[in-house]
Amino acid sequence: MIKNPIPWPNGARCAVAFTWDVDADSAVHVNYPDNADNHVATLSLMRYDPEVAIPRILDLFGRHEIPLTFFTPGWTIESYPAAIDLMIGAGHEIAHHGYLHHDNNNMSRQQELDILCQGTEIIRKITGNRPLGYRTPNIRSNGVSRNTIDLLIQEGFVYDTSLFGDDIPYVLTSGQGSILEIPCLHGLDDWKHYMNWRDFGYHMPVSTPARVMEFFKAEFDAAWEYRGMWMCVWHPPVSGRLARCAAIEPLIRYMQEKGDVWFASMGEIAAHVNSVIESGDWKPRIDRLPYWVSPIAAVQDPQPR
Repeated sequence: MIKNPIPWPNGARCAVAFTWDVDADSAVHVNYPDNADNHVATLSLMRYDPEVAIPRILDLFGRHEIPLTFFTPGWTIESYPAAIDLMIGAGHEIAHHGYLHHDNNNMSRQQELDILCQGTEIIRKITGNRPLGYRTPNIRSNGVSRNTIDLLIQEGFVYDTSLFGDDIPYVLTSGQGSILEIPCLHGLDDWKHYMNWRDFGYHMPVSTPARVMEFFKAEFDAAWEYRGMWMCVWHPPVSGRLARCAAIEPLIRYMQEKGDVWFASMGEIAAHVNSVIESGDWKPRIDRLPYWVSPIAAVQDPQPR
């Protein structure tokens, strides 16, 4: 079903990346800029992220020596340095997730560039290196603007992971150049399975961890069968809760026991994919941007012709 599978290291059948969006309470301040301080319950929900969930997650994955990628807004890095120090101390990747939990679709190109550079500099100062990858912050929508990919290419990012256009990594090209896209899968986002919170406008039926892990396991089995890639988009205040976090360990063991799995950070995956492209061992699918340069005429002029 994947006609052009990527040759993974050591003959692995699939790559697995556990990624976490460490938003903390940034989204509360963006959603409620005038009175976030009054949304105390929601602040407590999201502050659970760096204060309780991050140490627990690091302990869990540390026992299995699995590298993680944490997509972290610059504001979170500045506001919760102890949690960031734990991530860095454990050798995990810190990737770009904006500054606050803003929406790129509601900004000018210059505003988006300024925030991108601001987040990059914060990560460089704390880690000693520029971030390799980027995931757009989302506020009730997927905030990739017509400028986002061009700006990532312009600023020298190695990979993006904000789009949904394939089952395996592919290449995005534009007038600015090219960048590797490591696509997301909507159902591998824990927010969609667990989150029911009025202040964020999410009213999902809350599932049991067993049911959610059944979904994640099915997607892994398909990735393994067809030599693809499995990547989750998880959030510490969601999947870092006791029962949900406890349910992750049997999933890890299942993946390990199945074998022929490469557990890697997103930066490691991007480096490997780029290396097999450069060597000629694999040719990626190329997606050319922009998809459209303006709204289509039929929307602007709905009269029949």
